[in-house]
Amino acid sequence: MLSEKKCTPVGPVPTQKPVLKWAGAKTKLIPRILGLIPSGTTRLIEPFVGSAVVALNAPVARFLLSDLNPDLINLYTIIRDEPQALVRRLRLLFVPKNNTREAFDKLRAGYNERNLPPVERAAVFVYLNRHAFNGLCRYNKSGGFNVPFGKIANPQFSEENIDYTTSVLQRAHLVCGDFDKPMAEARKGDFIYCDPPYSPLSLTASFTAYATGGNFDHAKQLQLVAAAKKAVRAGATVAISNHDTAETRELYRDATSIDSFPVRRSISGNGSSRGMVLELIALYRPRAK
Repeated sequence: MLSEKKCTPVGPVPTQKPVLKWAGAKTKLIPRILGLIPSGTTRLIEPFVGSAVVALNAPVARFLLSDLNPDLINLYTIIRDEPQALVRRLRLLFVPKNNTREAFDKLRAGYNERNLPPVERAAVFVYLNRHAFNGLCRYNKSGGFNVPFGKIANPQFSEENIDYTTSVLQRAHLVCGDFDKPMAEARKGDFIYCDPPYSPLSLTASFTAYATGGNFDHAKQLQLVAAAKKAVRAGATVAISNHDTAETRELYRDATSIDSFPVRRSISGNGSSRGMVLELIALYRPRAK
């Protein structure tokens, strides 16, 4: 039977922050998410790795990290395998002369031609992420990065964060693709954390184009729940984040428990429209034998 967890304090926000700014990143929810990981868990699977902030803070030995966005997986592959080359290129990009609309537009145009070598592409991706509006990652129908210049006073990247991320990713298998394949690999001892594009709060509130072809409709939400139940039957524990709405309550009606809590909306370009909304984490645990 589904149980309801009340919103309670869960401890301080951790210090290991991601390399990227990321709309919807779970930095402030890390203590809540880590509290769901069963003792004895040996591997974290993230089918929607995003900023990778959960992996950066999870006390597990191994990782299977996946995302539909090839730019993310390329970046994490470079951080894992060629971090020094990446840092050298970032030092050249993060200079005052590049913090202008003209420089941003030129680098974005070159990036969207999609012929940059992997290290260069990873570096420009970080540059665009840190200089673009509101930490958004958004693509047009042609696959071009189309977030505008953000007019940020002093954009920076952290070499310390890159170093720490390298140490984590050296224990990770990275996959570019949809959520179904990494979830199908789940076994006993795995914890799967799913942070999919959220169900909309209203008909006009959906933000799902985080990758080319990245629309995540109700049918996809149903497929994710089915994949979660299959992983649980294989012995894994699965947690899924989403908005707390009547639709998602119906989606997760078979969950072991649902934890509901308020969060501050931060993706809106209009500061006056940023407010508190309810989110939830649905938890699926294997049945005790």
